[in-house]
Amino acid sequence: MEYEPAEYQKLQLRSYAPRSIRETAEGKYWRRFKAPVIAKQFGAVSHIDFCQQYPYNLAITASTRVIIYNGLAPAVVGRTISRFKDIAYSGCFRSDGRLVCAGGQDGIVQVFDANSRSVLRQFKAHKRPTRVARWGADRLHVLSGSDDVTVRWWDVTSGSQVLRLDGHSDYVRAAAASPASPDTWATGGYDHTVRLWDVRTGGAVTCLDHGAPVEDVAFFPAGSLAVSAGGNYLCVWDLVGGGRLLKRLSNFQKTVTCVRLSPLAGPDSAAAPRMLAGSLDGHVKVFELDSFRVTHATKYPSPVMSLGISPDCRLLAVGMADSTLSVRKHDRPKQPQGAAAQGLPEPKRKWQPRLTAANYRYYIRGQSTKAAATDFRVRRQRQAKLRPYDKMLRQFRYRDALDAALAVRQPEVVASVLEELAARGGLGPALGGRDAPSLLPLVKHLTKHVTEPRYTRLLAAVGHRLLDAYAPVVGACAEVDAALGALADRLAEELKLQASLTQLAGALEPLLAASLAASLPA
Repeated sequence: MEYEPAEYQKLQLRSYAPRSIRETAEGKYWRRFKAPVIAKQFGAVSHIDFCQQYPYNLAITASTRVIIYNGLAPAVVGRTISRFKDIAYSGCFRSDGRLVCAGGQDGIVQVFDANSRSVLRQFKAHKRPTRVARWGADRLHVLSGSDDVTVRWWDVTSGSQVLRLDGHSDYVRAAAASPASPDTWATGGYDHTVRLWDVRTGGAVTCLDHGAPVEDVAFFPAGSLAVSAGGNYLCVWDLVGGGRLLKRLSNFQKTVTCVRLSPLAGPDSAAAPRMLAGSLDGHVKVFELDSFRVTHATKYPSPVMSLGISPDCRLLAVGMADSTLSVRKHDRPKQPQGAAAQGLPEPKRKWQPRLTAANYRYYIRGQSTKAAATDFRVRRQRQAKLRPYDKMLRQFRYRDALDAALAVRQPEVVASVLEELAARGGLGPALGGRDAPSLLPLVKHLTKHVTEPRYTRLLAAVGHRLLDAYAPVVGACAEVDAALGALADRLAEELKLQASLTQLAGALEPLLAASLAASLPA
């Protein structure tokens, strides 16, 4: 009886975990911010504020001045307000962009005309540096917080103090107005608390314990949630639920200095806002507001002191401790809301035909799209085209198959061929009986890739077997001796490292077990 030979099955290369991280639409959106425009200041950039009116100029506070930059051309300095005796703090636009308020090291809160830079009002009740100054929603009042542990509510029209809010026991360093109620304010201090105030009654509504000195506070767009920054974490509070701690986000290594809620975010303007936070570890991280996971992170060369994002999400500004202001512009700016009402030209849209079956482009759509490293690829059924190492394996020429795999210079190919040879019992014939020209490429490949974790287990076993096989011929060729010596040293180094890691794992295991047992409820 005659048997027909079975069809040869092409060698399936072993697939390893992809090294690249899948790019998401969220990551693509934040990566579309262009290279930053860098502007050196005279001191650390302690505060950044964007005007709410187009073209969304930004005011940065650094050293003894407040500098206003053009929102359309971030590199262009509009005006510089330098009427401070000492360090300036918290330069902030009024909602219409006509006035600017700022605190100072001398405790004076000043109101300036944004165009002429002239001083319109000075409030002098604070006895120590005033680090916080914010405009009220009615444009007629200013809230200030000082190192004298007081919060004060000022009437800009009369130039007098309306309220003094006492309750903090340490420096007041943060304040924010609720978007749901113009009379509700949140302040944060170094006494580890966030306090909610009602300026109609002059009393504290709620006191929230952050657990660390509070550097910044912000409200969510609906006003029902608030976030406080301090220590190396963020705290999200449910204000409707009586100030319940909703989430603690410990995603930073050092103190979180600033937090902002973006008005628009994500791949389109209909997406929910995002939360941005900067830290002294040099990172600015973006959080989505459903599960509060980090969707994007950017590393800056210096500790981040302040950040701001324009109302149309076109500009992202970051201030650093080394006196650097970084402003990044989105490469596809969106037209501001209400542009037609402001008399601005509508953006020109490139006309494109509707994509239907009547267009040739309909049938070729998606062909130029590149698949990500983690995508599942469905290949067409084509006639198998055998590689040289497949042809050698088909003919049981194991040594030639290994040489062909080495010629490809792809470690995953060599690993797959070695595993196939071991499964067939052909590893001995493939490694033995080699002369110097055919032995050197194999030894060099093992030396180069034996320390890579994905190939260590396989290549280490092959390397030891190779050293045992060629130990009797050491001394015949100086070049081969040097290559074998390098391989032996690399294997010894890798084994020593694996032994150290095993000892470390053994030492950590009882500690982790004890920690887990202590965390479980009794």
